[in-house]
Amino acid sequence: MKVLVTGGAGQLGRELARSRPEGVELLSPERKALDIVDGAAVDDFLRTHAPAVIINAAAYTAVDRAEQEAALAEAVNAEGAANLARAARAQGARLVQVSTDFVFDGAQGRPYRPEDAVGPLSVYGQSKLRGEQAVREQLGDEALILRTAWVYAAQGKNFVHSMLRLMAERDELAVVVDQLGTPTWARGLAAAIWRALALGIRGTQHWTDAGVASWYDFAVAIQEEALALGLLERPVTIRPIRSEQFPTPARRPAGAVLDKSAFWEALGEVPPHWRVALRAMLKELAHG
Repeated sequence: MKVLVTGGAGQLGRELARSRPEGVELLSPERKALDIVDGAAVDDFLRTHAPAVIINAAAYTAVDRAEQEAALAEAVNAEGAANLARAARAQGARLVQVSTDFVFDGAQGRPYRPEDAVGPLSVYGQSKLRGEQAVREQLGDEALILRTAWVYAAQGKNFVHSMLRLMAERDELAVVVDQLGTPTWARGLAAAIWRALALGIRGTQHWTDAGVASWYDFAVAIQEEALALGLLERPVTIRPIRSEQFPTPARRPAGAVLDKSAFWEALGEVPPHWRVALRAMLKELAHG
């Protein structure tokens, strides 16, 4: 089976390549070889290579910068998704669109099911929602739209690496305690995508690792695990603060925890708790 992965150089793209099943021929072009914003280029690439599956892991993910670069976020996250969905429909290819918890406002007080009302608070969230809508317009429920959250990996820019760097440089950190979600190792997310494709799962689904955390909880866990593994030489003070004490250009959902139960049941498996996954990733980082 020939599978096209966009955003192959990113955290999820690397893990998809690393864990691709036997019999999968992976196409992972660099952006200069396939810019998903260019509709004609997308059409030409799919006609030439005829992948059976497209996994759209390409995204504009600079949440705060998107407030000043709305057109760019919209081009990549919405127009790019629309181009891929249209080309997938024309070529008869399956599409996996990776989306985000930021399509919700985080105010309802319980985990969000896939069918719950959306209400993004930021330009980033709005652009990702329009990407979802474009995919549904072209492919209906034949596509797999997979929302996830707080993704990290051993490579790439993410919260884990930012915390490790700051903990090595400073004596004290202040981290937001009133925004909840679930840290998600890109490796588990990649495995879930491959399994979903094998099982033919479609529609809008949610995936993260198990459990819930605040950014403060996540930072504390990163420090504890990193100290145990020798990735940090000494502990620093981590102080919990409220969101209003750390203003950012983009508003973030306070409680956009995703309800993954339906997808976990469809896959026939429950992922590890986020802290178990974090420990495994940091062990990999420590041992090279």
